[in-house]
Formats: sequence, structure tokens, C-alpha cells
Amino acid sequence: MALGLTPQEQLARARADLRMGVAVVLLGAEAGAVIAAAEVATATRLDDLRGLGPVDLALTARRAGTLKARAYDGDLARVILPGESDLSWVRATADPSADLVQPLKGPYATRRDGDAALHRAALALAKQAHLLPAALVVTLSRDRALAVAGDHGLLALDAAFVPAGLAPRRLVEVAAARVPLAISEAGRVRVFRDLDGSEEHYAVEVGTPDRSAPVLCRLHSACFTGDLIGSQKCDCGPQLRAALAQIGASGEGVLLYLNQEGRGIGLANKMRAYSLQDQGFDTVEANHRLGFEDDERDFRLGADILKAMGFVAVRLMTNNPRKVAMMESCDVAVTERVPLKVGATPHNINYLRTKAAKSGHLL
Repeated sequence: MALGLTPQEQLARARADLRMGVAVVLLGAEAGAVIAAAEVATATRLDDLRGLGPVDLALTARRAGTLKARAYDGDLARVILPGESDLSWVRATADPSADLVQPLKGPYATRRDGDAALHRAALALAKQAHLLPAALVVTLSRDRALAVAGDHGLLALDAAFVPAGLAPRRLVEVAAARVPLAISEAGRVRVFRDLDGSEEHYAVEVGTPDRSAPVLCRLHSACFTGDLIGSQKCDCGPQLRAALAQIGASGEGVLLYLNQEGRGIGLANKMRAYSLQDQGFDTVEANHRLGFEDDERDFRLGADILKAMGFVAVRLMTNNPRKVAMMESCDVAVTERVPLKVGATPHNINYLRTKAAKSGHLL
């Protein structure tokens, strides 16, 4: 039926439903599962899930490691909810903000038998929705899961549609206009929209760069705190302004503003990471305690936008070798890495040291 949802549309709806606290049904070849995001679950919904069968709390191996829970599946742990556990137990297990206040929440029993594919898909959806990577999962037969979806008006999504890693992107340019800038009156802003329903991304083009020559370029990940309100905890705002200044001084170039806040975990989780940093954890440790990897960003977005604009080579303003490697793996040649060493403050010196020591930034 022409009005039916495509797989991409189903994924977008699944992310939205999870963010609202609505359950989603995932379907495998033989099994199914009813899932809900732990972060926004209610006591009533937890009781409803328990009425369907045994409930697992799926956690990434990073979060499980913090909790000393066995991750028998390698990349995740299927924590068995004790019968006496309530919503506060679920949230305390999923959210590390109270780890130091409530350090003894275990021991945790985790499953080691059976297939974890639907739990893995549930965690991927939670991450894509910028929620804590923790999901309540009730495994059922495929037929029963479909019946639950039909009886309760829930989305039933084939788990094969949920990308396990970096999802394929389908970016299209939807608008562009001349925007005179402080650095140059010859400014133009292009808006690119991902057809999967996720965030839009922006290209700020200055002048009329030659498409056959390497263009001076900056891939800048959105940072509300650093870019807009002058946070001293990172160097993002100074890097943004320094990159624009260099482009303006050269008379032409491109700044890509990618909406991948907090290294791709979203602003709410970034604030959770900041809270953990105030407790003494560094940037990477804070991300791991939340259940995320060091960096969840997808720099292929930048390469896709550059190629859509007609560029095949860049002089890339960055201190991050990972950006260089990603550009070149996506057939965008990096003819020069232009350092961008600005923004050090007494408040972010440890942050910068961690970026150099653990993330390989050339500072």
C-alpha cells in the first residue's frame, strides 16, 4: 500500500515513540520483543511489561562494566530484573548520576543463553533517540509480539531495519540562501536534511571556492554550551570562531555545522557527562559510565555534504586524525591538515589533556 510506512519511516517513528515513553515491538525471524526506553519508563508501563513476561534491562557493555554486571553477549548485558525491583531500581541502574550516592545496587544476574539480537537493536534505537542506552525488553514469540502490537496500537518494526553501527545516510539539500557574515559578506548557508528523519546539518560557504581544488574546510560538531553560551569547559566555541576567521581571511572556504551534540550523544546526555566530570571522571570515563563509546559521531556526514556540493579535496582544519581518516575513507582527499589550537582555559585543561591522551587529538 502506497500509504504504508517505509523502513526509514518506521525507524523515525520508533525513535520518536521511545522518546515519548511509548513501547515498540521489535521482530526477529522467529522471536519478538516489546521494548521501552528505561530513561522515560513509568511505573505503570513497567507493570504492563511485567504482565507480558520476564523483563530484562539491556545495557551496553560499557555501562555493565561500571556496574560489575557480566556482559555475556560481549557488547551488551541482559540484566534480569529481580521480582522486587521497582522503577527507581531501573533508573538507578540505567543512569550513573547516582552511582556515588548509591554504589551498591547489585549484584546483578545477567542472561548468558539465548539470542541477544533484539536487545542489541533496542539499545541501538535508544542511542539513536539520544536517550540513555538502556532498554526494558520482554522477549516473546514472534506471533505473540505481533498480537501485542495489534492489541495496543504499537509500532511493529523488523529488527533487521535497525542499523547495528553507523546507519546509511541519505542527505538532500533542501534550502540555500545568501547570508552576509561578519567574516565575509559573500556568505551562503545551505541546509541538508537526512531522509531518515534525524537532525538537519548546515554548510556555511564563503566566496566561490574552486570545486577542482582543495577547499579550506572545517567539520564542526554542534556544541550548544561552547558555541552559544560561552562555556569554558571545552574549546568548541573558540574553534568555531577561529575557523570562520581563517575562512574569512582566505576569502573562500566551507564550514560544516553538524548536529552531533556531545560527540553524538545529545545535549541531555552531555549534561549527564558533565555532572560525572564534576565527580572526578574524565570525558572518556564519563561517556563509558553512561554506556556510550568515547565518540559516537558519524563524520561520513561531512564527506557526503562536501561531495554533494561538488568538492573532492579539502584542506581540513582539525586536530582530530579520525576526521582525516574518515574523509579519506569516503573518497574526499585531505591534502593538508590545518591545526586549530585555540581555546585553552583553566577550566578545560584536563579535558584537552584527555582528548590528546585518549582520543589521539594532536594538541
